[in-house]
Amino acid sequence: MVLQEKLQRTLAEARKVVFGQDELLESILAALVCEGHLLIEGLPGLGKTLSVSVMSKLCHLQFQRIQFTPDLLPSDLIGTMMYNQQKQEFTTKFGPIFTQLVLADEINRSPAKVQAALLEAMAEKQVTIGDKTHKLPTPFVVLATQNPIEQEGTYNLPEAQLDRFMMKISVDYPDFEAEKSVLGMKSGPLDLKPIMTEQDFAQLKEKVESIYVDEKIKDMIIRMVHATRPGSKFFQKKFEGAVVAGASPRASIWLYKISKFKAFMEGKDFVTPEHILSIVPSVLGHRVIPSYEAQIDKLNTRHMVTTIAANVI
Repeated sequence: MVLQEKLQRTLAEARKVVFGQDELLESILAALVCEGHLLIEGLPGLGKTLSVSVMSKLCHLQFQRIQFTPDLLPSDLIGTMMYNQQKQEFTTKFGPIFTQLVLADEINRSPAKVQAALLEAMAEKQVTIGDKTHKLPTPFVVLATQNPIEQEGTYNLPEAQLDRFMMKISVDYPDFEAEKSVLGMKSGPLDLKPIMTEQDFAQLKEKVESIYVDEKIKDMIIRMVHATRPGSKFFQKKFEGAVVAGASPRASIWLYKISKFKAFMEGKDFVTPEHILSIVPSVLGHRVIPSYEAQIDKLNTRHMVTTIAANVI
């Protein structure tokens, strides 16, 4: 239980700096343990960048922040080949993506070429520079932020890339007390001592993977994901015409993996339906593609997938 205590201590330390964003902090830890990528959506000033920075310090990981802009090039992200005139040969200059924790700030501000370069890194955990392929360090986790309301000069993330994100977290305003606590914060560099180590994450991964998942729970996960797909026998009649495409098999994998992490955090050695239901909006919400009519009616996909999942238990 030492590892579980360390995780709880890490969260407690992070909460002293980041107020009112408990779900976000826990999701970052889940991403690091399960080695998945996280998409964080929220308005400016809600502590998205601060949360990632704080977690990287507490978890003793290499961290790089990349500000995505419309003029960003793939070489700015992954690196390039440089010609050395003295040696008369090409050398590889590695980009900021060669790190363990990448904060892709305002990811939807960059065009398709940059997204494609990032997608290879996210999917294959490797990048290609020139004609050589280079492996990325482990753990390699991309935490991407996007602003939901500022649409000028933004590019919608393609569905294939959205599907690569383990979860999409919507960050909301902190409550009254949390926001009041922000006023007392000291300005200046953060003095945070690392609590977790790389070795801890390797052990955590093993512990979380050993959590028991019953066959009935596995069936329930598959039913939930199938119920989001039009044409499936589990798809509910009332959502006909509201969904263009349902969640991919990746959704089943992440429901399975993150529910184990949730069980571990609670000190349980088995997964319950409650663990799965708690992560359904974040895992399925961005994978289900609503129809044009549903978008006009302002149908909330997070609420929809929660209803779908609750009905198949």
